[in-house]
Amino acid sequence: MGIILVLGAMITLGNVAVVSVICSAVPGWSRNSRYLLLSLTGADSAFGLVVMPLNLCVSMLKDYSDEPDPFCHVVAFINATVYSTCMYTLASISLERYVAVFYPLQYSGMLTRRRALALIAFAWIFPPALLAPITCPVGIIDVHFSTASLVCNPSYSSNVAYSLTLTAFIFFPCSALMTFCNLRLWVAARTQRRKLRRHHVPGRWTRPNVASRVLVPVMSAYFTCWTPCMVTMIYTAVSGSDVPEWVEFVAVWLPTSNGFLNCIFYFWINQSFRRKFRAVLQRMCFGHGPDAKTVHDSVIAVLNNNTVHERSSSVSSTCTLLTGAVESYN
Repeated sequence: MGIILVLGAMITLGNVAVVSVICSAVPGWSRNSRYLLLSLTGADSAFGLVVMPLNLCVSMLKDYSDEPDPFCHVVAFINATVYSTCMYTLASISLERYVAVFYPLQYSGMLTRRRALALIAFAWIFPPALLAPITCPVGIIDVHFSTASLVCNPSYSSNVAYSLTLTAFIFFPCSALMTFCNLRLWVAARTQRRKLRRHHVPGRWTRPNVASRVLVPVMSAYFTCWTPCMVTMIYTAVSGSDVPEWVEFVAVWLPTSNGFLNCIFYFWINQSFRRKFRAVLQRMCFGHGPDAKTVHDSVIAVLNNNTVHERSSSVSSTCTLLTGAVESYN
């Protein structure tokens, strides 16, 4: 319980800081990017504000009988919905950045505001529709309270076909889309970096490779956090056997740590985000005094220097993420 509470506090505080910044305009971030990142922040925050409190509440109130527990079914449904929404949102962000880089001239037409909101709506509506059978106490799949992981967990072996269907519609398509988009972005960034080195003075391009510094950790963290959960789910469904208790605990709660790592990889590494966060903190600390006015003027100057067209701003933010050359111009 201590580990779970600490993890929940880290996720909540990290995402509160993120929301305080991206609720206002951040230089270099397009409107679509802000919508998708707000959606990701909402899904990550649900780990600390909804998933953890509900399961800890069940762990303290559960009578541990073998009878079907309607409340435990609802909690298991909420758990799975938040996990699935997070994966779909991560895939949507990867798709948006892929379009911004490889189709910059068609970006505004391909990914309009309505389509971006449709992607977000799909990420939040489709998982509950797919997972609705879990809410039925006597339905498609059984649910039990696990004393090893302190969560209400579906018994995947009680319906192997439905369990494998969930992985086929959630984990595998999201993972495939993220891998394809980020791999293409990484290759494009490395190609662009080589071209810049050939056509400019070599000494100017000594900054770290931003593509490797950002995209590689993003994908590594994603697969490290989510793969054990999916492997455990498939193994228990197919074999009908339980895994060791410590393996179950790690597999169940490790994906929630991705909610904290997302704050680092998608926000804190971004220079514009860090600058805006410092400005927000200084306004909160100094109020309307002279320091606050100085910060306000500097933020306005940054915004004026970075006010561009919607499509250009999206491409700029993505290229800043991908290549050290662009970062050096900034």
